[in-house]
Amino acid sequence: MSETDAIDVVALAAELIAIPSVSGDEGRVVAYIERWLAARGWRVSIQEVSPGRGNLWALRDHERSGSAPAVTLSTHLDTVPPHVPPRVEGPHLFGRGACDAKGIAAAMLAAADGLARRGEDRVGLLFVVGEERGSDGAVAARALTDGLPPARRFLINGEPTESRLATGAKGSLRVLIRTAGREAHSAYPALGCSAIDSLVRLLSDLPELSLPSDPVLGETTINVGVIRGGTAANIIAGSAEAELLVRLVGDVEAVRCALDSWAAGRATLTYGTCIPPQYFHTVPGYPTAPVAFTSDIPLLDAWGVPLLVGPGSIHVAHTPDEFIGIDELRDSVAMYRSLAETLLAGVPS
Repeated sequence: MSETDAIDVVALAAELIAIPSVSGDEGRVVAYIERWLAARGWRVSIQEVSPGRGNLWALRDHERSGSAPAVTLSTHLDTVPPHVPPRVEGPHLFGRGACDAKGIAAAMLAAADGLARRGEDRVGLLFVVGEERGSDGAVAARALTDGLPPARRFLINGEPTESRLATGAKGSLRVLIRTAGREAHSAYPALGCSAIDSLVRLLSDLPELSLPSDPVLGETTINVGVIRGGTAANIIAGSAEAELLVRLVGDVEAVRCALDSWAAGRATLTYGTCIPPQYFHTVPGYPTAPVAFTSDIPLLDAWGVPLLVGPGSIHVAHTPDEFIGIDELRDSVAMYRSLAETLLAGVPS
């Protein structure tokens, strides 16, 4: 590949970041990537997940439409709100999705296209929607492998791991907790029962729960992400609720039992999406470390043996000043290309 053919991954990442794609509104960024790939000779398919948005699957070899690629590079195109436009300051590219995960998507595009220009047609791309809000894209993507012949395949999933192959990742469990009270005039609180007070007392007990731990993944953690309740400041609250996100390191049933006992007689619990913790494939010669966050990998098991790696730090993801190091972003193109080549060396042509 000549220098004139080289892809400016920083410029490409900035283009992707500039397109708002909060979960549920990914249609424009999917369309951009579809055009980008089609112009370079890729066979692109869009799988509708809901009206106006869908997953993107791309293959290089048009003759292989009936088989899955040996190595698939995959990440998500949605972001958390709000949209933050791109800007370059010194050695960093800032913006929503800079590291989670549009910078990663740009690096994967550059790596896969570089391999294709070298004649490697066994690498594919899978970009999904909805990862930040329920993973409906990853759920839908399972259907794309239906009917494909079994083969030894690999899935390289991209999340910000500081360019280290993840040895394992915590799972997640979404929980909605509701408390009920009795409304009354706030001037006469004795006539009512505040659901908000009940919820606050209950949540204050969370740190006392005995929860599972793992020697590699660490402790189970619980985040109280959203609290809602009441109708007005002068009304004793008749209802309240909170959304919890549990980071799992082991059997989810042990966590559910602890939460059920904690809430018994004081609140009702509704359990939502559950993604189990996982351990991943690693490759000798690449740095490794466990991660505490959850990815789409458990929902993409049919795509092959999973690896998890990407440039950038999860510590700045979901923050107003999200960024990725420009040098690390550029280096990640070679990392993805080299990792794919290493995996392909063990797969029959």
